Amino acid sequence: MRLAAAGDLHYTAASRGALRRQFADVARRADVLLLCGDLTDHGLPEEAEALAEDLRALALPVVAVLGNHDFEGGNAELVTEILRERGATVVLDGESCVIDGVGFVGVKGFGGGFGRRALGPWGEQAIKLFVQEAVDEAMKLERALARIPAEQKVVLLHYAPIQETVEGEAQQIWPFLGSSRLEEPIDRYGARVAFHGHCHHGSPAGQTRAGTPVYNVAMPLLRAAFPGQPPFRLVELPNE
Repeated sequence: MRLAAAGDLHYTAASRGALRRQFADVARRADVLLLCGDLTDHGLPEEAEALAEDLRALALPVVAVLGNHDFEGGNAELVTEILRERGATVVLDGESCVIDGVGFVGVKGFGGGFGRRALGPWGEQAIKLFVQEAVDEAMKLERALARIPAEQKVVLLHYAPIQETVEGEAQQIWPFLGSSRLEEPIDRYGARVAFHGHCHHGSPAGQTRAGTPVYNVAMPLLRAAFPGQPPFRLVELPNE
C-alpha cells in the first residue's frame, strides 16, 4: 500500500483550489491520503468547506486528524462534520479504520515535552490540567491501537511523539510541540509507521525507541526539505 501524508495545510476560505493539482498528483502516486492536522487556519466552517471541495474530487480514501488550529474557532465538531460529509474524509479522534487490511489509528495528541524532561502533574491546577490532556490523548491512542484487528497499524497524529522530529524548532517551544507519552503506545502495540505535523521547522524523519519510523509531514517543512517536489511524504508499506 502506498501512503501519501501531509499536515498543516492551513486552508482559508480563499484557499479553494490551492492544492487541487497536488491532490491530483497524489491520486496517481498513492492508494491512501493521510492528513495530519491543522487542516484549516482558524477552525472556521468556510475553511473546512474549501478544503472539502478540493478533496471531493479525489478517487482514493482520505484519513485525517485535527490539529490545534482546527480548534481555534470553537467549531471542531462542525469542521469534522463538513470534512466527513462533503469531503468523504475519515476524521479520527481516538478511533480507527481499516483499508485493504491496513489499520489506521488517529488522535490529535498534545504537548508536554519528551523523555525525562516531560512535564509532570505537580503544582498548580493549571499544570495538572495540561498534563492530564496529554495523558488523555495518549490513552485514546492506546485504546484505539489495542482494539484494531489489523496486523499492520499506521498512526496519525498532529503533535509529535518523539523529540527527534521536533529538532530544528526553537528549543524553548519543544514542550508545546509534542509529548513522548504518545510514543509509548506506538511501540507497545507495534505500529508500522507514524506520521505527525505541527513542527514547521523540525526534522523530516526519526524513529521511536523501538525503531518505528516517524515522519514529520508538516507542509512548510516538506516544501523546505524537498524543494521542487509535491509537499507530501510518500511511504510504501510492504505486503504481509
